Amino acid sequence: MIGITGANGKLGQLVIRDLLKIIPATQIVAAVRNPEKADNLHDVGVHVREADYDRLETLIEAFKGVEKLLLISAVQPGERFRQHRAVIDAAKRAGVKLIAYTSLLRADTSKLILAGEHLQTEEYLKSSGMDFVLLRNGWYLENHTETLASALSQSAIKGSAGQGRFASASRADYAGAAVTVLTQPGHAGKTYELAGDHAYSMSELAEEVSKEAGRQIVYDDLPPSDYEAMLLSFGLPKMIVDVVIDADVNSSKGELNSASGDLSRLLGRNTTRLSEAVKAALQI
Repeated sequence: MIGITGANGKLGQLVIRDLLKIIPATQIVAAVRNPEKADNLHDVGVHVREADYDRLETLIEAFKGVEKLLLISAVQPGERFRQHRAVIDAAKRAGVKLIAYTSLLRADTSKLILAGEHLQTEEYLKSSGMDFVLLRNGWYLENHTETLASALSQSAIKGSAGQGRFASASRADYAGAAVTVLTQPGHAGKTYELAGDHAYSMSELAEEVSKEAGRQIVYDDLPPSDYEAMLLSFGLPKMIVDVVIDADVNSSKGELNSASGDLSRLLGRNTTRLSEAVKAALQI
């Protein structure tokens, strides 16, 4: 069986959707913190099991019979490594043979504040004795397209990225790569640097949105302190704001750009284009 942690999340849902096209639902385990919120998965025949990162016994029970496990990175900065370590320990005790982990683009050299816990997890996983696959996901197109409603209302996209470039891909792209390594042989021990085929700047994003919206949307590049104050004024948690600012600032240093090509090779197709993502976002 194949297990997916964080299966109630957006990426987890997409992974299970794609797995259902390849293997029977009875061969899929959805490991979730709140099983009562996973009725959609239970209804299609997927095994839904409680998996609380803070209760090791639930993790061990959830992973019983699982041969391959996708460890989708936990959400809360500062708690990730502790939670990931618990998953890895439980998986080993439950007899899991392989863990695929959604890490961060170039986690071993990245200057992003997110990189530290990802690299800790990678090293711990390597030391576990289990087979592993490192899926070093780049930036998500949705990180930009899911906030376009605000951009349209203000006729401007705000940020602090300068002319930094984002080799972003869609959640569906990253989900497809995960499904490939979980269902096809020959990936154990591999590290994949996953990124979109076509990088873009925030100015280019604004141009694409303008084209699709039929009116001018500009990119307003703010000093990081001003952008931080704006995001905090929206009520966003400080730790999330810190991640957003850090990513923008470091994009100008090349931290979120990549010409790897690993993602499109795993998918067997080109990654989602910015124009496709913008069009889909504006039609919602």
